[in-house]
Amino acid sequence: MKRKYSPYKQGRFRCINPAKYKGNSSNIIFRSSWERKLFSMLDTNPNIIQWNSEEIVVRYRNPLTSRIHRYFPDVWIKKKDKNGKISEALIEIKPYSQTIEPRPQKQKTKAYITKVEEYVKNQAKWEAAKMFCEERDWEFHIFSERELGIK
Repeated sequence: MKRKYSPYKQGRFRCINPAKYKGNSSNIIFRSSWERKLFSMLDTNPNIIQWNSEEIVVRYRNPLTSRIHRYFPDVWIKKKDKNGKISEALIEIKPYSQTIEPRPQKQKTKAYITKVEEYVKNQAKWEAAKMFCEERDWEFHIFSERELGIK
């Protein structure tokens, strides 16, 4: 069986502070170098009390198929702010280009249609995640290269 090639850096993340990880700290998988960078920041940040990766399930309806699917946001965190207030948040990591609506094109190429469909599906996921978070008094954030300080 031929293995599918992934253009993204993937691997197993090794915690410096495994007690902060909620779950099996020896089985943390990053699916991009951006995720690895965020994991490292969370693992070493003293204001992060706990975190985990792809452990929370958010159900959403795909508007293209009307089917219910499961969405696993990239990261959950429990953090303490400078005033000592504790809060929780879900974080999704995406390239900035995937967070903005594709510009309409005269020619509807296959690549353009795929980009539009992915955008529509992501919007449905993120709307469901926002509602999921609101019900729990959590925050929802989408981090791109801009928030992660990557050029």
